[in-house]
Amino acid sequence: MTADERSTFRYFSYGSNMLSGRLKDRCPSARPLGVAQLSGHELRWHKRSRDGSGKCDVVPSSNGQVVLGVVYEIVESERADLDRAEGCGNGYVRTNVQVNLNGEAVTASTYVATKVDPSIKPYTWYKALVVAGAKEHGLPADYIASLETVEASKDPDCTRHTDSMRIVSAANHSDEAQA
Repeated sequence: MTADERSTFRYFSYGSNMLSGRLKDRCPSARPLGVAQLSGHELRWHKRSRDGSGKCDVVPSSNGQVVLGVVYEIVESERADLDRAEGCGNGYVRTNVQVNLNGEAVTASTYVATKVDPSIKPYTWYKALVVAGAKEHGLPADYIASLETVEASKDPDCTRHTDSMRIVSAANHSDEAQA
């Protein structure tokens, strides 16, 4: 076992990677540690994606807002895979943030947008991934409701929409089986 296989990092996910199935497709070792709060930030859906739609971003806020998300532990050898999937260096930059995880301040990696456009909307499938991840990890009902109110548009790529909705459907079925 190499040092990278033993070494891990914490990742704070606040967008579609909150959904375990989505993140595990990218980083199979990902293990959720719990719901965390990023204080002094707000969630925006303005990160310009390669497909022209909006993806989630966190931006500093001075009005006491909090972004909720999930902290995952991932083996170091998968960091480059996550960077690639997140477009690190091409729309996002990786940074470290302090989050509150189970009452403890911890440092975690996350991604912050570098290419933003406040006029764009997420695709419906992307919004569904974010909402499904929030539900999977038991984020508060009012936070989930605020995610559900975000205006979204239909993806002209029907295949991408269908493939992404399969991930959402699998997560919903998994949640129902556990209930």
